Amino acid sequence: MTLAALAPVLAAARAAGHAVAAFNVIQIEHAEAYAAAAEETGLPVVMQISENCVRYHGSLRPIATATLAIAESCTQPVVVHLDHAEDTDLVAEAVRLGLTSVMYDGSHLPDDANRSTTQQVVALCHAAGISVEAELGEVGGKDGVHAPGVRTDPADAARFVADTGVDALAVAVGSSHAMTERTASLDTDLIARLRAAVPVPLVLHGSSGVPDDGIVAAVRAGMVKVNIATHLNHVFTEALTRRLQESPTVDTRKYLGAARDAVAAEAARLQRLLAGR
Repeated sequence: MTLAALAPVLAAARAAGHAVAAFNVIQIEHAEAYAAAAEETGLPVVMQISENCVRYHGSLRPIATATLAIAESCTQPVVVHLDHAEDTDLVAEAVRLGLTSVMYDGSHLPDDANRSTTQQVVALCHAAGISVEAELGEVGGKDGVHAPGVRTDPADAARFVADTGVDALAVAVGSSHAMTERTASLDTDLIARLRAAVPVPLVLHGSSGVPDDGIVAAVRAGMVKVNIATHLNHVFTEALTRRLQESPTVDTRKYLGAARDAVAAEAARLQRLLAGR
């Protein structure tokens, strides 16, 4: 097994009542860690490159090329996914580079514009065999503030999927991006109603702020793709810092390697959690 589109990976997980882990790639060590976790667990993984990560590196090509190469060497199914792309030109570049999934985020647009632009992205990506995820209902922002009144309406979500043809839908159910504490409380009743109304797999963003039992409950209620980034950044940073404190060195392989290994172990644990193991 090697590169995989998102849609069939999520369809298999949904049929089994499980969820697929989606982890953010920032450095090449992240992609190596997630491949190692997939090999250890025998489970598929989504390696996500966000638009913010692209800005950090200056362009998509270098980090995408490295991530694709690592994915191709993994024996488990790996989805290489462009995450939270608001720039349609970046989506087109991802298609040219051979990524297997795109999350187009038009949630900041007026509803009509979000739907029409998402339709265009779906047409472009599906012609190349690439899956498309979209977002309806604003998931909490980078300040980590919960917005209790912001939720995705099931009927509107069903219409959005029918109008756009997306393969997966990220919904607002109580989580928030970039949380540093795992204190988010999800609306599992709403997740279940969305699962019943929406024909495509549901995606949970902002999962770093959700405790393990909350993640498990969300999967049981119907979540199929679970995005985890900030939590693994903590794991990476803590392992790197600990290694430098215990044994100072200028050899970057020593402390980056320690961080990579720690992330691989935690990623494997999270994969098992989402698969009900």
